[in-house]
Amino acid sequence: MNIQITPAARTRMQQFLGTHPQAAGVRFGVRKTGCSGYAYVVDIAERVAANDRVIEQDGVKLVIDDKSVALVDGTEIDFARQGLNSAFVFRNPNVTGECGCGESFTID
Repeated sequence: MNIQITPAARTRMQQFLGTHPQAAGVRFGVRKTGCSGYAYVVDIAERVAANDRVIEQDGVKLVIDDKSVALVDGTEIDFARQGLNSAFVFRNPNVTGECGCGESFTID
């Protein structure tokens, strides 16, 4: 599995993890939602389940459930600030379409 974390995303994830010292890592994956089908999930992983994969990059552990692995393989995770807003940004080569609001995406 190939997932890249930019320095900005790594810093933000480390900030999250710093406020949750008992966390197993950062949960990254997708869930079914929205008008296009899937949305990304980035959250604190309290534990690692039997169906999770854990990869570590630059000191950050990403916990990814088996159902999300094929959908996020090859993704670059970035973190961007624009004005008063800030958010994770995903560059996923598997995405074939996105909804107009930018909240969900399609994978064939």
